[in-house]
Amino acid sequence: MPRILSLATLYPNAHTPRFGTFVARQMEALAARDGWHVTVINPVGVPPAPMGRYKALAKAAVDGVEGGVEICRPRFTLIPAVGGPFNPAMIVHAVLPLARRLHAAAPFDLVDAQFFYPDGPAAARIADDLGLPLSIKARGADILHWGHIGYAQRKMAAAAQQAAGMLSVSEALARDMAAIGLPQDKIKIHYTGLDRELFHPRNRKEHRRKLSDEYNIRPAVDERLIACVGALIPRKGQEFVLRALARTPGVHGIFVGTGPDREKLGQIAYTLDVNHRVHFLGSLDHGALPGVLCASDAMVLPSASEGLANAWVEALACGTPLVITDAGGARELVCSPSAGRIVERSADAIAVGLLDIFAADYTPLQVAANAAQFSWEANAAALAEYYAGLAVR
Repeated sequence: MPRILSLATLYPNAHTPRFGTFVARQMEALAARDGWHVTVINPVGVPPAPMGRYKALAKAAVDGVEGGVEICRPRFTLIPAVGGPFNPAMIVHAVLPLARRLHAAAPFDLVDAQFFYPDGPAAARIADDLGLPLSIKARGADILHWGHIGYAQRKMAAAAQQAAGMLSVSEALARDMAAIGLPQDKIKIHYTGLDRELFHPRNRKEHRRKLSDEYNIRPAVDERLIACVGALIPRKGQEFVLRALARTPGVHGIFVGTGPDREKLGQIAYTLDVNHRVHFLGSLDHGALPGVLCASDAMVLPSASEGLANAWVEALACGTPLVITDAGGARELVCSPSAGRIVERSADAIAVGLLDIFAADYTPLQVAANAAQFSWEANAAALAEYYAGLAVR
């Protein structure tokens, strides 16, 4: 039975149940395969004197078995705002004794990191101590942000040299990894998964009625509805979507997500006089997201950078075409006209892309065919084959 020890700072817990859900789904799908045992160590960063959200986060550092995966949540010392250089060492200090005990009780075959920084350098220290092969997965911001900060890049490069293999969520991100000095010959593409029971085409009119009942969103019969799913941060570009709405009368925008830009975006919507067509829903349970996507005529996300956004895949699977920027793996997903449009990161370009999609009037089934290759089962099968190859070495 292959036994995997995975280090993942990006993982849901009781306090942040929607944080890193795609990592949890991946590891659960792997654990569901015959003969595989998965242990995830999810280090929880807590300041020496936790206050506010950190106090609640500390209480969520609870071990258990979740979705067939054994979860351990040791706390490590986090220094907010300035702790970046020290986080890998702090994680090792908290995790290594636990990893040694677990390995002594039931030996692992491989140590895995689910984010390149700080997880990768910390996992490298643990793998070296246990005498095990190392795998590191890159997901987007870990390369595109941390990979361009000197101290982090140096630690990431050292971990990459030690690694037996690395994963990237897109070909575009793999090129970005090579550009910051990570060995290209060790990189394998591993696309995200998809819950096909949740994300599939549904009746658009019916789900518009549900939006009216649940969120009081009531576009006229001849008006359009677009969704924008992502954290409310500058990198995701919601301001461009609001400005595009000002150029497209009769289009309502639903914004799903939370973040520091919420108040600013609300003020922009008011200034542009589109606030009556803008609906901020906050963070939604994953089970509620298909209803929003299926009710929408397009999903818009003008990101400055991405790996390969799960929201792109989920929208396509629901039969909702994309209007997105040429970020990350966008061209690996938008391969046919029915998948959507890749546009410049400007309000004018987004507005033109939307009008083009509306005029094309693709059926949900035509759009959903572009996501046919994605599932958590396929994701887990590819991951199992990759891990098995590394463990043999």
